[in-house]
Amino acid sequence: MNERLSYLRKKSMSLPLTPGVYLMKNNKGEIIYVGKAKALKNRVSSYFGSQNGMWIKVRRMVENVEDFDYILCDSEFEALILECSLIKQHSPKYNILLKDDKGYHYIKITKNGWKNFSAVKQKLDDGAEYIGPYTNSYGITNAIDTAKKIFLLPQCTKVFPRDFKKSRPCLNHFIGQCAAPCAGKMTEAEHSEAVDRAIDFIINGSGKAIEDLTAKMLEYSENLEFEKAAKIRDKINAIKKVTEKQKVVAASVEEQDVFAVVCSDAKACLSVIRFKDARLYDTEHFIIDLPEDMPEARHELIRSYYSIRDFVPRRIAVDGDVADSEVLCEWLSSLAKRKVSIVTPQRGEQHSLMEMCRSNAAQKLGIYLGKTGKATAALDELGTLLGLKSPPEFIESYDISHTAGSNNVAGMVVFKSGVPYKKSYRRFAIKGFSGQDDYASMAEVIERRILRYFEEKDSGEGFGRLPDLILLDGGSGQVNAVKPILEKYNLNIPLFGMVKDSHHKTRAIALSGDELSLTSKRAAFTLVSTIQEEVHRYAIEFHRSRRKKSTLSSTLTSIEGIGESRCKALLKHFKTVKAVSEASEEELSAVKGMNKNAARAVFEAFHGKNTDSEDLN
Repeated sequence: MNERLSYLRKKSMSLPLTPGVYLMKNNKGEIIYVGKAKALKNRVSSYFGSQNGMWIKVRRMVENVEDFDYILCDSEFEALILECSLIKQHSPKYNILLKDDKGYHYIKITKNGWKNFSAVKQKLDDGAEYIGPYTNSYGITNAIDTAKKIFLLPQCTKVFPRDFKKSRPCLNHFIGQCAAPCAGKMTEAEHSEAVDRAIDFIINGSGKAIEDLTAKMLEYSENLEFEKAAKIRDKINAIKKVTEKQKVVAASVEEQDVFAVVCSDAKACLSVIRFKDARLYDTEHFIIDLPEDMPEARHELIRSYYSIRDFVPRRIAVDGDVADSEVLCEWLSSLAKRKVSIVTPQRGEQHSLMEMCRSNAAQKLGIYLGKTGKATAALDELGTLLGLKSPPEFIESYDISHTAGSNNVAGMVVFKSGVPYKKSYRRFAIKGFSGQDDYASMAEVIERRILRYFEEKDSGEGFGRLPDLILLDGGSGQVNAVKPILEKYNLNIPLFGMVKDSHHKTRAIALSGDELSLTSKRAAFTLVSTIQEEVHRYAIEFHRSRRKKSTLSSTLTSIEGIGESRCKALLKHFKTVKAVSEASEEELSAVKGMNKNAARAVFEAFHGKNTDSEDLN
């Protein structure tokens, strides 16, 4: 708790209700946060009031505030411009800061030995020819890879003429992506001509390359050099094929950037896909701390991104609400010197592009966290669908299984980071009542699980950790039966049901009296379906084992003198009923809790009555 809160609260209450920028400072006088406000008094005083419900990051910032300063502005727009300038100047610790790591790229053309080209980050004084600089690293490296494939140039690390005719062709040659100079299938002159055409293709584009190649092909045809003409025809077809493939990531909007943020339990990833001339030309991603207020975070991310970029497109597509979007659009328009709009696509091509951007962000975040991109995307989508503050890292799911009320059991499965966490699976035998009552069974199981949490919470493992989300196999009835249990122990754990259709397949998520459709959320739907199938399998497996054991036990308890205790002792000792049936009287009587008469009764039940022994007695 910050000891200066009362002073800071009193100072903030004296601020005017006008637009401005505020600067939070630590005990060293360093600026740790810069913010803007439409009404300074309301915004700044909110930091120093009640800490309940305050985001963790904000609470940490407030704990380190020694004092604050402020600058009055004439409008919210002027405050935004000043905020951007101060953030760029001071790089405050608690503002979202995106670091530009792209740098410049060049095309390096080497001429010592066989002519070749590659993408490099530095221009050296080494006698090579350099074309550039290019700020779009993705575009230039992708263009070089594409050009080498089209003009059948080597993509390996072999150096010519050193490695000329020293090895057999690699796989690229056999799939039609390399002419294999290493095996002598391309001369130096042919290689040099291919390099020149590839570089021309990169610089001037596919249209100019096709035009020049078509003229060359016609020239060879007129000179009856049909083999050479055919090779050029193949290159033209390769360029057209690549151009067609690029349409997959083309858009009807000429110029736009697409933003998407995917979150995990600890970090988030901002992915940006950039389009120019209706084609994707660049992608970027940034790993950031987990945002707690997504509309505010999107505002900060967009502001921070264009603070380190020279170009602002006419249209910016985002995956959700943006705080103060009108003011932000005004600021972006002033940078671009033309109107800029911020939109949230809901359907069609633009929505598909947004999903592609989210998929890229999930993949990058998954790699960063050591998870799969698929699981990261599914958890993020599920968390957003259910309105959770962050994606659920630990999910517990429960199902009840019985046969007409007998052998009533429950299964609990745990999914960690979107995949089964089998070491935390648990089984429950319903003890509170007999008969069939799924609602009461579910309530009993959840209460027993919670009581175990209070017993083991110091361990932080197994039952000692509460889940981020509970999913019950069933609808609103199950949710309503369990909800009072969570309220009884003052636990605020998100609780939902998993509803099946008539074919026993996952259909929707159940709330307390309502349902959320999963059909439009493919990743979340797949994850929930997997969880529901897994918990059902686990519960029914336990039920079947209990039922089988009960059936076997009844074989023994039907014998006179063998009750539940002796039955359990026999099965514990011999493991199976078959082993019990094959045991001798001496072996049976040696079991704890058994005597000679009980052993004889069991032996005779399986082998028939021994008349000789009766005569001896």
